[in-house]
Amino acid sequence: MMQSYKVTEGRPDPLGAILDEEGVNFAIFSENASRMTLCLFSDDGEEQLLIDMPEREGFIWHCHVSGVSAGQKYGYRAHGPYRPDEGHRFNPHKLLMDPYAKKLTGHPIWNPALMSYEVGTKRADLTYSTLDSAPFMPRSVVVDPTFDWGDDRPPRTRRINSVYYEAHTKGLTMLHPTAAPKGYFGGVASDPMLDYYTDLGITAVELLPVHAFINDQFLVDKGLTNYWGYQSVGFFAPDPRYMERGDIAEFQGMVKRLHSVGIEVILDVVYNHTGEGGELGPTLSFKGLDNASYYRLAKDKRYYINDTGTGNTINMDHPMVVRMIMDSLRYWVEVMHVDGFRFDLCATLGRRASGFDTNSAFFTAIKQDPVLKKVKLIAEPWDIGPGGYQLGAFPVPFQEWNDKFRDGIRRFWRGDPGRVPDLADRLTGSALQFDHSDRAATSSVNFVTAHDGYTLEDTVSYIHKHNLANGENNMDGHNENYSANFGIEGPSKDPAVQVARARRKRNIMATLLLSQGTPMILAGDEFGNSQGGNNNAYCQDNEISWLNWTDRDETFHAFTKHLIAFRKKHPILRQRRFLHSRERLTDGREDLFWRRADGQPMTQADWDDPERKHIAVEMRTASGTPEYAAAEYTIFMVFNAGPALSVVIPMLPSDRHWEKQIDTSVNFLDPVTVNGPTFMVDPDTITVLVSVKS
Repeated sequence: MMQSYKVTEGRPDPLGAILDEEGVNFAIFSENASRMTLCLFSDDGEEQLLIDMPEREGFIWHCHVSGVSAGQKYGYRAHGPYRPDEGHRFNPHKLLMDPYAKKLTGHPIWNPALMSYEVGTKRADLTYSTLDSAPFMPRSVVVDPTFDWGDDRPPRTRRINSVYYEAHTKGLTMLHPTAAPKGYFGGVASDPMLDYYTDLGITAVELLPVHAFINDQFLVDKGLTNYWGYQSVGFFAPDPRYMERGDIAEFQGMVKRLHSVGIEVILDVVYNHTGEGGELGPTLSFKGLDNASYYRLAKDKRYYINDTGTGNTINMDHPMVVRMIMDSLRYWVEVMHVDGFRFDLCATLGRRASGFDTNSAFFTAIKQDPVLKKVKLIAEPWDIGPGGYQLGAFPVPFQEWNDKFRDGIRRFWRGDPGRVPDLADRLTGSALQFDHSDRAATSSVNFVTAHDGYTLEDTVSYIHKHNLANGENNMDGHNENYSANFGIEGPSKDPAVQVARARRKRNIMATLLLSQGTPMILAGDEFGNSQGGNNNAYCQDNEISWLNWTDRDETFHAFTKHLIAFRKKHPILRQRRFLHSRERLTDGREDLFWRRADGQPMTQADWDDPERKHIAVEMRTASGTPEYAAAEYTIFMVFNAGPALSVVIPMLPSDRHWEKQIDTSVNFLDPVTVNGPTFMVDPDTITVLVSVKS
């Protein structure tokens, strides 16, 4: 039996189900609903109490219910016109999740009752379904988010010192020999993993989506699942599949433990669309609460603008939608203590009816927000909408995923013609894209692999995608990966192939960690993890995607660890200011020299030579760097994707000499003094010299 309760006016702010000493305040937005019913459920899932919410202010329906407490399960039924041709899809037969729910009991179970229309009929979505969806819907849950944070202090690592590590919450630990609980938030922050992160040297774990998301019906029908999680339906609730005990404190505990060893937590967030799809998709929350407000609709309002390729696009022109996203971001920072966000298809969030706009409502809200100014903000700078590719166009303080870095580095080391100018731009922070509007050289998030595409091991092992397990006849995923297989597709026992692949991996990883900008490593790349050539493993919740900790390449792991430590040791490699060959006030020397192997400056003819396979660069502290931050030494690097070279060594002051500290022709190198006037660089090799005191 439901305990005694009392319904009173309540308040419209804050939105969601807010616990207090007497009960719970419920508040939910709908501009176009004519009536809103709050549904309270018993622990066994029965709908025990229906409350027509008595008050509405500013299109927010609200009431207070005394006698209910944390753990109370609830949902909504919204009443109003069912006129898809006018953009309205109200249907009170459909139980709706609270967009502000902090916890959900599970995931929708696919059934025709989830649809607001009669499945299988002509003009399907224009029909009206009276099937009750409640038996197939998860419940929203009232939570007490209070957590003992103790002395938790977010690391707040400066961007110039950051090394991001992109990982999947489940796949990271499922096959780990000692991490536990495997596949859950707790496993991500288990003792073996904390030791691993700190030993490797990364500064932040960037988790693929952990907001509550759905498994698409077309995947379930094929016996697959939405592994990556880019189908959000709840922007405040951690996905139940990652909580061993169903307690949001598991997420908070993970963050606290990661912070305790200096590791930040960055969340990949999907605010550009929801998992409700287009006009033939399910009615789970937003579509039933106020379709015309939450989504961008086409001229014919029956249909959705689809700038995301998922069937719908969130309506960033509506102030309450912007508020919801801002409230979500602040919740994850203030209540869950996360340290930053990577925004999926972020171009969508900045698009107005007139096109992409850096002064859109979302960016304006972000720039003035006192909470979000403290955390890292990273844009995936594209979508499939008009003018969707916006690399370099995002405002301060955003960083951006740089796919030009990925493709350019892969193509240079593959030996594609004419790639030297592009390599030079990538090594110096992609200034052509980012050096404007007072942006920092850390704005470019450099990556050579990510969850979407080949792993590093597969980049040197396959030239054809192998996605048959996805059930789409190998038609999905990128067709051009700028990869190589060294004559054999897939794993090889040929010693020559193994040696060549190992060197290519060293060259690619070294280029990533020697470049200006902010590096991001895909989890598992540092020890040779493979997905068997699958470059679109979004639906593979199995050994294809889970990290293989058993067959680790320990030698490459040690090499990557050494590179990260080298980067941290040398501030010249991670500067805030861009390098533009400008004279420095301290010594009158230019901060950047591009050289040929013979020591002469690069000419325009050299830059234009499509057959050039090498470049040498001499880097110093950037011009304009304050004296307190200046580092008075030089790094000289040679990137050689061609045959062996004899390279002229730059002159140094009499009190300094050159020391070779990195050479990718070998796995490990003790520092070696280099006495000029020349030194040899092996084929397909990076060599790094550092000037040191004599």
